[in-house]
Amino acid sequence: MEKGAILWFTGLSGAGKSTISKLVEKELKARNRKVEILDGDIVRTNLSKGLTFSKEDRDTNILRIGFVANLLSRNGVIAITAAISPYKAIRNKLRDMYDNFVEVYIKAPLEVCEERDVKGLYAKARAGEIKNFTGIDDPYEEPDNPEIICYTDKETVEESAAKIISTLEKMGYLTK
Repeated sequence: MEKGAILWFTGLSGAGKSTISKLVEKELKARNRKVEILDGDIVRTNLSKGLTFSKEDRDTNILRIGFVANLLSRNGVIAITAAISPYKAIRNKLRDMYDNFVEVYIKAPLEVCEERDVKGLYAKARAGEIKNFTGIDDPYEEPDNPEIICYTDKETVEESAAKIISTLEKMGYLTK
């Protein structure tokens, strides 16, 4: 059985996590790999319904996503998570819990994320309509040492996806 992995995409809202994860998923499927995307918004609606955006509830949500990703990865699936996961401590806790944890920092400057914001969430947060919004009135803690950094203000989504695939090959999760 092929080795599963937890590909943990982290970054600000609008950085490109969902877009890049879909491209990586497409390439993995083309290579006949089992893959699942655990999108933060979808998980929050189904698995974490009722949680708020407090730090405690965000941590609970991330631990739940990590638990499901681990179950999948133990069965040879490459589980891609696309959740903001703003707090370094909880991401590091997941890294300590799971030995196949690959952190992918989808990095874009705040102003670029605001320009890309199709839902208008940043504008609502700046207007005070949304509280505890990551990057505005709640912090985003950059990873210290992610396995992969995608600079989405400088790279195309294709370049970012290729970088992720290449790293998975080097780490032994994918054959070339």
